[in-house]
Amino acid sequence: MNNIDFKKIKLLILDVDGIMTDGTFFMSNSGDVLKRFNVLDGYGIKYALQRGLEIAIISGGTYECVVRRSKELGIKHLFMGKEDKLSVYNEKLKPLFNFKNEEVAFMADDVYDMPLMKEVGLSITVPNAHEEVKKMAKHITSRSGGAGAVREVIDLIFGK
Repeated sequence: MNNIDFKKIKLLILDVDGIMTDGTFFMSNSGDVLKRFNVLDGYGIKYALQRGLEIAIISGGTYECVVRRSKELGIKHLFMGKEDKLSVYNEKLKPLFNFKNEEVAFMADDVYDMPLMKEVGLSITVPNAHEEVKKMAKHITSRSGGAGAVREVIDLIFGK
């Protein structure tokens, strides 16, 4: 996992549950879902977007709080209810940005994320990820999902 050139990354794709959050959600009696996001990640995402890093979210879930958080942070590329993340990448993001796979990083934590993790140049996961994902990831953050892991990666991309 050493000698990774984070600075060549032009597109950072994020999973939500387990990466931007700790994977826990709260559900009210009326069915409203609440998720807890980390402010360090939020500031890091805003910093990265202001400096030209493209950021996209691909999530299997469809939660309004994720839509609101994305808008709040300025993330324009949000794909919800998409379990086949590799198809979203190949059909939407690749044609949109025309980046080489080596210029793309994907942060994810579960086995259904592995096809896209294998496709991109830099697969990143968190310490609390599924064991199979940790075995194949090129980088494992020191911070857990929902505890500043996204900010940690953004700092690596910008050499901080």
